[in-house]
Order: sequence, then C-alpha cells, then structure tokens
Amino acid sequence: MDKEVNSPKLPTDVDSLQRRIARLKRLAKKYKRAEIVQNALLGISNIANNVNSLDDFYTGVHQHLQRLIPADNFFIAAQNPKTGLISLPFFADEKDSHPSELYPDEEISEILNRGITGYVLRQGQPLLCNEDEFCKLIAQGKIQGLGSPCHQWLGVPIKNGEVVNGVLVVQSYNTEINYGELELELMGFISQHISGVMERLLHNEQLEIAIEERTRELSQAYNSLKSEVKERVKAENLQKSLFQIADLSSSKLAQKDFYTRIHEIISQLLPAENCFISLIDNNMLSFPFYVSQLDNDYPSTRPVQDGLTEYILQHKQPRLLSNTDIKKLVEFGDIYAKSPELNRTEHMHQWIGVPLIINEHVVGALTIYSLDAKQNYQIKDLELLTFVSQHIANAIERKHAVESLKRSHELLEDKVSTRTQALAQVNRNLQTEINQRRKIEAQLVHDAQHDGLTGLPNRNFLMDRLSQALKHVRRHGLDQFALLFIDLDRFKVINDTFGHLEGDRFLIETAKRLKSCIRENDTLARMGGDEFVILLDSIRGTQDAIEVSERILHQVSQAYSLSNKDFLSGASIGIAFSRNDKLETSESILRDADRAMYQAKSNGKGCYVIFDSELSYQSEQRNDLDEQLTLALSQNLIQVSYRPIYDLVQKTIIAIEPQAQWQHEKHGFWDHNKLLQLTSNAQLSLIFDGYIFQQLNKDYPALKQQYGAVTQLYMSISSQHVNHKYALRGLKNTLKSSKIDLSKLTVFFNEKSLVKDTENHLNAFEILKQLGTNIGLDHFGTGYSSLSSLSFLPISTLMLDQEISKHLLNDNQLKLVKAYRLSAEALGINMVATGVDTLQQKLQFIELGYKVGKGRTLEKKTVNIANVMNSCA
Repeated sequence: MDKEVNSPKLPTDVDSLQRRIARLKRLAKKYKRAEIVQNALLGISNIANNVNSLDDFYTGVHQHLQRLIPADNFFIAAQNPKTGLISLPFFADEKDSHPSELYPDEEISEILNRGITGYVLRQGQPLLCNEDEFCKLIAQGKIQGLGSPCHQWLGVPIKNGEVVNGVLVVQSYNTEINYGELELELMGFISQHISGVMERLLHNEQLEIAIEERTRELSQAYNSLKSEVKERVKAENLQKSLFQIADLSSSKLAQKDFYTRIHEIISQLLPAENCFISLIDNNMLSFPFYVSQLDNDYPSTRPVQDGLTEYILQHKQPRLLSNTDIKKLVEFGDIYAKSPELNRTEHMHQWIGVPLIINEHVVGALTIYSLDAKQNYQIKDLELLTFVSQHIANAIERKHAVESLKRSHELLEDKVSTRTQALAQVNRNLQTEINQRRKIEAQLVHDAQHDGLTGLPNRNFLMDRLSQALKHVRRHGLDQFALLFIDLDRFKVINDTFGHLEGDRFLIETAKRLKSCIRENDTLARMGGDEFVILLDSIRGTQDAIEVSERILHQVSQAYSLSNKDFLSGASIGIAFSRNDKLETSESILRDADRAMYQAKSNGKGCYVIFDSELSYQSEQRNDLDEQLTLALSQNLIQVSYRPIYDLVQKTIIAIEPQAQWQHEKHGFWDHNKLLQLTSNAQLSLIFDGYIFQQLNKDYPALKQQYGAVTQLYMSISSQHVNHKYALRGLKNTLKSSKIDLSKLTVFFNEKSLVKDTENHLNAFEILKQLGTNIGLDHFGTGYSSLSSLSFLPISTLMLDQEISKHLLNDNQLKLVKAYRLSAEALGINMVATGVDTLQQKLQFIELGYKVGKGRTLEKKTVNIANVMNSCA
C-alpha cells in the first residue's frame, strides 16, 4: 500500500530536479560568460597600461581577443568626431587586402561609409548578420557589397556617451565558425571599455606630438634668432659697403684709384685676393683692374674670344665654377677651343664670374677666384657678389657719365654755335614747308569733298550743305528748299557701246548741262555713277522745282556727240521738298527724293515725280514686303510644289519643275511668277534659287520614287548666277554637292538675259556642261535672239514664252511658232510649249508638231511633296 501511495510523487521530484539542474547550468554559463568578460576587460586594461601608442594597443586587443573568440579577421574603424572622416587604424584579414589597395582611386572614408561598417556607424547599434541578411541590406540599398563575401559579420559600435567614435568588427569566412550572443555580448563589453582607453591613449599621443612640435618650434626659433643676428651683422657690413660704392661714383678719384677702392670694398665682404674687372667695348675686352697671386702681368686689351670671361659675358648669368667644372667646359670645347694660350685656370680651385649689367646690357664682368682648397666659396657668396655687382655697375656707369659729361661740355660750345646757324636755315626751310603743306591740305579738303571726274561736289559735301539747309528752315519756318535726285538713262549702253572713256565724257558734258539749269546759290553734286543731286536753296514754291526739272529734262534729251556719233539719252528725276518736321533728317529727305526718282523710272523714264504721302506709303509697303520675303526665306515659310510637264499626245509626265508659293497674312498670295519678279526687285534672286534648289535636293529621293528615275527635272534660275565668278562658283558647288542625278537636270536661263550678257552665259554654260547638267532657255520667242545663234549654244531644251500661246490667232503667227519647232528639231533641241491653258491651245500645238507642253489644261493641280511622301509610304 505504501508503494502505491508514494509512486505518483516520483515523476514530480524528477521534474523539479531537472528544472533545478537546468537553472544551475544557466547560472554556470552566465558565471562563465561573466568570468570571460571580466578576464577580457582585465587583459585589455593591462594592455592599455603597458603600451605606448594606439597602434600597439590595437595589436594587443586583437591578440587578446583571439584567445577568447575566433578573430583572425578583425579590424577597428575610427571616426573623427570633428571631420566625420572614417579611418582604419587596425586591419587584419585572411582573404582581402586593405581597402585602400582594393580601391586605390577612392578615399578610405568614402569606401567604408558606403559599406556595412558605415551602416553600423550611422545606426549606432550592434549588428550580427549572415550572408543572407548581408544580401538583403544590399538589395534594400542600405549598403554596398565590398570585398569578399563572408559567412558571418559581427560589428559593435564604440561609443563615448551617445557619440559613436568607431566600430569593432570580426568576420568569419568558415561556415564552421559561428558567432552568437556570447560573442556579441563580449564584443559589446570590450567596445565600452576600449572607448575610454582609446581616448586616453589618443590624448597622450597628441600631447606627446604637441610637446615635440613645441620643442622643435622653440629650437627653430632659437636657431632663427641666432641666424638673424648673424645676418643683421652681414647686412650692416653690406649696407656700409654699398654706401662706400655710392660715394665712389661721385668722387674725383683717378680711374686706377677708383677700381682699387672697389676692390678694397669687395675684400671687406669676402676673400678677394684674386680679382679683376673686365669691360667690353666695340668687341674689345679691356681690364681696368687686375690683381692676382699667380703673377703681376697686367693683361692687355684684346679682342673678344672664347675665354672664361667671355663665357660669362655670353651667357649673361653669374656662375660659381670648380676646377672640375672648368675642365669639363674646356673638354667640351665651350672655352679656350680657339684661344688655348689664354687658359691659365689649371691652378684655380674655384672661380666666380658675375656679369656687369647697365640698362639691361652686359658691359663687363667682375671676377674673383681662389687658388687654395682651404678657401671655398658658397652659393651665398655668389649671390652676395651678384648683388654688389649691380651697385658696382651703377658706380662705373656714373663714373663714366661724369667723365663723358666733362668731355661733352668741352664740345658743347662749338656745337651751340654750329647748331644756331643750322637752326636759322631750318626755320627758313620750315616756313617754306608749312606754306606747301597748307596748299596740300587745302587741296586734300577740296578733293575729299569733290568728284574727281566732273569737279562737282560729292556726297559728303552735299550732305553737309543739306544739313545746313535743314537747320536754316527750322530757324526760319517760312523758307523752303527742294532736292532733285537725277538718274541718267542708257548710261550702261554708252559704256558697253562706246567704252568707259566716252562714258566719262558723257558725264562731264551732262554736268555742264545740269550746271546751266540752276542758280549760283544752288548745289549740284555727283553721287556716283550716273546719279546727280541738286539742292535748290530758298525756293518760293513747288513751281520753281518743276521749272528746273523741265529745263534739265530738255537739256539732257538733246543729242550727245560720242565717238563722232549722235547719242540720245534722258533722265528720271525725283523731287522732295523740305517740311516743317523736326524728325526730318538729311538722309530721310535724300531717301524720299531717291524713291520719287525710282517711281519716275517706273513711269517710263524721261519724266519727274514729286514725292508725296502716297509714294511714301508705297515705298514703305515695298520695304516691308522685301523684309517679310527675306524672313520667309530664312524661316522656310515658302512652300515648294512640283508642276508636271506632259507629253501632249501620250498624256504622260516626262518632266517636273518646282513651283514656289507664298501665302502672307498681310500681303496675300504670291505665285511663282510674282515671286520671281519680287525677288528680282529685292536683289534676292540668288537666295530664292538656292532655297528652291535646297528643297528640290531634299525631295529628290521621293520624287524619283514617285515619278521614276527617268523623269527629267526642269528648273529656271536667275542669270545673276553668271554675272561674277563668286556667284558662278557658288552655283557650281551647289550642283556638285547635291544628291540629284545632274544628267536628269535641265537648268533654264532667260533668253533676254542671255542676249544682254552673252559672254558670261557662254562661260557658265561650258562649266555646267562639264558637270553633266543640261542647259535650257525659257521665255524663248520674244524676239531678242536669232535662230542662227542657237547653232553655237550648248542648248538641249527651249521653253516658249507663255505669251505666245495667247496670240495663236492668225496664219503668220502659227507659221512662226511652227518655224521655231522645225529649227529646234534641225539642231536636235527639244521644244516645250507653255501656257497651254485651253483645249484649243493644246490642239493647236499638237497640230504644229509640238510634243511636250505645260499648262492648266494638262493638269488639275501641281504636285505637293507632302502628298508624294505619303504615297511613297
């Protein structure tokens, strides 16, 4: 019964005993850990007491830590609390080299800061992580992977209060070595303990460095003070010597005594038992002073050769040479190669030569040398002698100046008398020259204000008179003047027909006729070329200017006798009157008269036009239109489309030609023909042609794909391209650099322009043919050129003037158009009918044998390149 009663209690006693045993094991483990930590701290304290530097302390900590935990891979990172920079005062790793060797192009602080060490420094918390956790931190962008991957990494911050000063790190590459709570706690205790030790050792180390630095500074200060006292004594002696040299320059000593005294002063500063001074004059070397222990033979004056003294004079630099240096110079042939008899340097120990420089010119040399090895010169002696030599050179210069002044005084009186007589003659000559110069200046003023051919006032003179006239009418509001701008007709024909000499005679005769039409108080000026301007001063009204203009038109219309032939000319006159307007200027009234003159030319020439507000408005509109056109060309606002040229019978496209259109919100729509006229008037023809050709070159691949490679390209261009060599060269370069097959391109020139300047056109035709380009004439049949002239022109295509299509009204006209076609076919030239705008015109051209034409009846619309591009796509 007792066994049955007591048997249930046995398991309870066993469980209690097992819990007591487990608690005892935990206490034993805790006491063991405490003992390990206590021993570690005592060991580190002993290390801190026995070491003299932080490096020794870090090494001792590592060695002691290795006895406690696996710490073959151990390093300490320290952070400067002021700068925030991180350093590695201790590093041991069995795999990786020091980070500064792994990443030589980066600062060690930047390397550690972006790794896991910098992460612990920022967090201020211990970190124990394995390889997976390490990779997670990298993936989260908190750290960067540096060095070889490890199995485990344990880092504990070193803190001083709340400030993190560094990190203790151990890591394991072996999977059999693992860190746990014991290692983490141990590292934590060690980091808390060594923070103070590190601070104390660092303070002691800095204190020792400061003591050493202060001791060194005191030692340097003592040596500096000692040296300063010595240098001050030298400076006082040097200053005394310089005063003595300065006194010598003003003394009346003879030359021999002067140089002897200089030698005595030099001897006060440094040993100068062997010394001489040499001077150079007219390539001759003289020795005003010489003293030597070798001999007493005074060297005589000699020509400059290749001695040691000449070596100094040539290089213009002070030199301190030893006997070995001199022998090397002799051996290399730098000295005494041409004059070996001058060489007396075999017994010299050291030699100092300093050039004497006056006004940046070397005038001589100061030389000292030693014969005894006991006497050694130093670089400071060379510097001292160089400094003194400057004052010696100045003293020599002043000494020579005094002597030269004395000699000059002796010659001055004779020169004064001779010079006085010469000055009297010079004054007479000068007066004559002044009179001549006044005449020349007067002539130059006249030439600067007058035309060299006619003798009339020029533009400068006119603008000055015009400015005076404006000032006068502003002061006297009732007064008025008029300005007549005259342009002669057919002046270019005279030059081209009779030559420039007859052209000059024509201008001189015209000047006389114009002079006869005005009063003496009026001003007639030639502006250049065939343009004249008349300022009618103080007129009573508009009628006065009209009467003068009519007299001028009558006089100029009378026949001229040129090359024994009568020649008729004429004039176009623009008239502008002064107005009571404060904004009116000389340039503005001249511009108004010029505008009126151009209007007179537009009205048919041989007449006059008075400038008014309507003419001003037209001129402003024309200027604005020219500006807008220039802007449109620069901003690619002008559209280019392509007009087909058809086979009249087959109705197939055999060629295309570019057509430009411009739509402006103010000036309206401008087609190709109107744009040609506008660009011609605005002197923009070359730019306009370049604009169209650039677009044609850009669109050519799409056009070729749309119409086929055999389709011809027709393009009319201005004859301004052939007027001078630069424009022709530009056209040639444009064609050569294009993508277009030039054998498929025909360039058309205006027939009227060809007749006016046949020579330049023929030259251009030859150049273009060499490039492979075809040549054509447009606006053909206007009666300017004969059919026979086509036989010697390299023309491949003729394009009829579109006005011909409008006048096919009778048999004679039809026969003439047919004759054009027959003549062209006989010469192998293609003919293109233009202006085929009606079905009747088309049938008439077909009946006349024409095969190719263009016009509204043949097409519905021109081809826009955008549509071409879309169809190609």
